[in-house]
Amino acid sequence: MKKDIYALVIVCFLLSCAESYSVQGSSSVSALDGSKLYLKTVKDNELKNIDSCEVVHGQFRFAGLLDTVRMANLFMDDESIMPMVLEKGEISIKIDNASQSVGGTPLNDKLYEFIDLHNQLGNQMAELSHKQSQMLLEGIDENLINSQLNTEAAEIARKEDSLVTNFIVDNFDNVLGPGVFMMITSGFRYPVLTPQIEDIMSKATSKFKNDPYVRDYYQAATENQARQTGMHDVAQPDSGNSAAAPYPTDGKAEGDSVASQLPSLTNVPQSDDNTD
Repeated sequence: MKKDIYALVIVCFLLSCAESYSVQGSSSVSALDGSKLYLKTVKDNELKNIDSCEVVHGQFRFAGLLDTVRMANLFMDDESIMPMVLEKGEISIKIDNASQSVGGTPLNDKLYEFIDLHNQLGNQMAELSHKQSQMLLEGIDENLINSQLNTEAAEIARKEDSLVTNFIVDNFDNVLGPGVFMMITSGFRYPVLTPQIEDIMSKATSKFKNDPYVRDYYQAATENQARQTGMHDVAQPDSGNSAAAPYPTDGKAEGDSVASQLPSLTNVPQSDDNTD
């Protein structure tokens, strides 16, 4: 009997220490009505469900206990819709045909402010193609067009790199830093080191470096680089000006801007092995 009482006391204590999360969602996308939505996190390299609900008349809700602040993703079946942070407070999700957003709590507000800025830069980059066509129709010399647009593209890429790097650096010690780091690196076929990643890691705090995903990625990328350098040295021992064989990056070159390679920032699952 005493053991049962002790067990009950321990359970009550643990529950009192745990905080709760509440997610209220609304959608104007008719295709979502009647769909089952899931909150998932990545743990031990596997996606795991932590909550689920059904969309009814454009409304859905998640609620539960929260043992630690964590990154999560909203899924419909096996399709990732958007990332979010599970943290204490009233979290609101809005989904329509034009955009998706999460807000209402400090880290979610910060994450989606970043995503909005990143999307603005992506739209500016995409607009350059339309601008090129318009300039061609106006009879402007093609060499002049390419020179001007290349300059504009380089400036957009520079802003994008700065945005991503500064955001990660500013959030080294909460879940957003490792979360966005995972977003920008998950598009690579293999872990690689780029100048931007090396810059981030040179500034990183111990907490960021010890995040499980960051630690494993950086270790694997460093080993890949060492192997590639070794292969180059063996294959071309007397060459002083040949570049090492590029990493197999699914079309993304090692030296390319990481920010310019970003996958959609609204559909990449995130690790939950970090605390605020």
